[in-house]
Amino acid sequence: MVRQTQVLLGLKRQFILFPVSGIFFLLTIVFFSGCGNSADRVAMLTHAPTGPSMSTKNVEVIFSDSGKVQAKLTSVLMNQYNNPEPYMEFPKGFHVVMYDSALRVETTISANYGKRLENTRIMEAKGNVVVRNELKKQQLNTEQLTWDEHRKMIYSNLPVKITTPDKTLYGDGLESNESFSRYQFRNVHGQMLVKKDSI
Repeated sequence: MVRQTQVLLGLKRQFILFPVSGIFFLLTIVFFSGCGNSADRVAMLTHAPTGPSMSTKNVEVIFSDSGKVQAKLTSVLMNQYNNPEPYMEFPKGFHVVMYDSALRVETTISANYGKRLENTRIMEAKGNVVVRNELKKQQLNTEQLTWDEHRKMIYSNLPVKITTPDKTLYGDGLESNESFSRYQFRNVHGQMLVKKDSI
C-alpha cells in the first residue's frame, strides 16, 4: 500500500528574499572600488553566503496522510532552503499540534528552534523543548529532540525530565512513539507518590 503525505502551507503574510541581489551589491562595490582584483575580493564574491530561497512570517503548515490531517505546525518565521538537501528552518521557534483519528488534540511539541529535512521527513527541535500528551497529562522537557515522521517516533540523547500527575522522572535519553503515550529511557531516577495503603 502506497501512502501519500501532503504538506500544505497556510501563509498569512510572506516576503521573498532573493540572494542574487546580494551578489549584484557586491559586484557594484567591486566595480566602483577600482579595477584591481585582490584575493580578498575574489574570495568575497565566490564564497558569498547564500540565504533562504523564501522566508515566510506567521506560517501554518498542515501535515496530512492520505487526506487525513495528522498535525499542524505554526511559527512566526519559516525559512525555506532549496539546497541539494532541502529543508525548512524555524529560527524563532515553532509549535506543533498532533491529532488523533477523531481530530482531538493528542500531543503538542514546542521549541525555541526547529529544522525539518524535507526528503527524510525528520524534524529537529532545540532549546526549551516541551512535549505534552494532553490526554494523559504527561509532559517531557529536554533541550534537544528528533521527530522521525516515517517511523512515527520521537527521541533524544540528552537528559530528559518527564512529569505526570503522580511522579517526576529523569533520564539520560528517551525514545517514544510520536504521541508520547509509550516511552522508554535510560538511567531512570526520580520521585513518585505512593499511597500509604499500597506498601
